[in-house]
Amino acid sequence: IQTTLAQEHKFSLKDAVKTALENNDGLKALESSVSAQKSEIGISRSSLLPQLNIEESFVRTNNPTSVFSIKLNQQRFSESDFEISNLNNPDPISDFETNFSAEMPILVVQEYLSLKSSKKEYLAKNEEFGRQKEVVAFNVIESYLNIQTAKEFVSVAEKALQDAREQLRIADKRYKSGLGLFSDTLRASTAVTEAEQQLISTKKNLKVAKRILGLLLGLSESVDTDTEQAEIPLYDMDYYTDNSLTRKDIKSLELKHESAKTNVKIAESGYIPKIGVRGTYQLNDNDTPFGAQGSSWFVAGIMRWELFNGARREYERAKAKHQAAEIGQTINGLKKTVSLRVYESHLAVDEAKKNIELAESSLRTAEEGTRLVQKRYENSLSPFFDLLNAQVNLDRARANLVAKKNGYLISVAKLSFESGAILQDIGIEQ
Repeated sequence: IQTTLAQEHKFSLKDAVKTALENNDGLKALESSVSAQKSEIGISRSSLLPQLNIEESFVRTNNPTSVFSIKLNQQRFSESDFEISNLNNPDPISDFETNFSAEMPILVVQEYLSLKSSKKEYLAKNEEFGRQKEVVAFNVIESYLNIQTAKEFVSVAEKALQDAREQLRIADKRYKSGLGLFSDTLRASTAVTEAEQQLISTKKNLKVAKRILGLLLGLSESVDTDTEQAEIPLYDMDYYTDNSLTRKDIKSLELKHESAKTNVKIAESGYIPKIGVRGTYQLNDNDTPFGAQGSSWFVAGIMRWELFNGARREYERAKAKHQAAEIGQTINGLKKTVSLRVYESHLAVDEAKKNIELAESSLRTAEEGTRLVQKRYENSLSPFFDLLNAQVNLDRARANLVAKKNGYLISVAKLSFESGAILQDIGIEQ
């Protein structure tokens, strides 16, 4: 990475993509989404681990039954408490109750399957993030190439201005020598003004293109490209076809499909009972929180079997099956779409390559035609209007060649992107 005196950073294509993958705001947002999805694994796993709790409660009552049990728990029960008057009309009593409890699931099929599903969802989200990185990389490459093309358009506009000034010089010279018309000088002057306006526009477009690339790189200032022309290698069709079969968005959907099928099993596991154990250690005290005048414990085994829940399980199972089928059909459609786009992009590369050849031939013809017309004008064999037309055709041919070369480079990049190999092709991923 280089820096100019105006603090405008220069990036190679590879460095620009790397910077975007690190700093792009959209990618950072999606990365947080991936991290959030990863946390779902921990949430699901927590259902399989022991649950430990501590609880402190305070009671003051004169309810006969409660007073009797509280005194027993506090281990302050005495013979006088058996007196009928004390049993029927006890004095109010206070109780600080401390409970340390632990629960451990033993058989919880739904929770095991939920953990499996959340892992698949995380992997799917990660693949989705990988595809978005490819989207950003393609946008950076396209913007990078557009800057280089904008520079070429500036060069074309400068050549056009240079030619227009030369034609103005010739027209003015012929007018002063009495061989030309003053109207030719006016037309040539107008052509110079139009060329200057075109140069201003191309320079503006170049500045905008630099700012757009800076935005994609997560920067607030404009950036520039290296002097070396950026190119992406072109391979045979089989390379792109093979890579497209494992494109990251396809892999993401396949993982979501596996997760959806697991969700069917989760719904079906609602028919299986849940088994666990629970233990509690209890402290009771008449005066002090967390006091221990009396202590006790109990251990219990728990089985919960939901026999009927209003047919919710049946509807959940049907819903999960439909969602799995939906994702399956989406995968089939996406694979066909990807195949079409790779095929179309490959044809676009061939088209762009042939268009460059035609544009080069057109430029050679326009250059020779302009040269001949200028000679004829200098020898009073052609009107100045013919020279202006020839110059317009030459300027158009120059710009067209630049556009076709840019179109070819972008078409190669798009073919690489559509096949899912763009990061691999520019040497960022293996």
